[in-house]
Amino acid sequence: MEEIYLVFIGMGVLALGILIGEVLARVTEDEIGKGQKWFKTIVIVGILGAIVTLIFKNDFIFFGFLFMAIVTSRSLKGKTKVVGKR
Repeated sequence: MEEIYLVFIGMGVLALGILIGEVLARVTEDEIGKGQKWFKTIVIVGILGAIVTLIFKNDFIFFGFLFMAIVTSRSLKGKTKVVGKR
């Protein structure tokens, strides 16, 4: 039963990662443009790390890697600028 609570808490933290990623995308637009390859690398490392820790059944590190991947991927999405019509 305790295991279920920990999973729900982890899912809640991952949901917060979506919001944090959106805020970071709005606040740090310049840095995201310059270092996109590094952000993509962080997302790949986060997903691969999550897969490896899923195999080793380490939930704490699994959610950490997923949080890192979610926040970074939402930051990469960013806010698209609309160019005005002439």
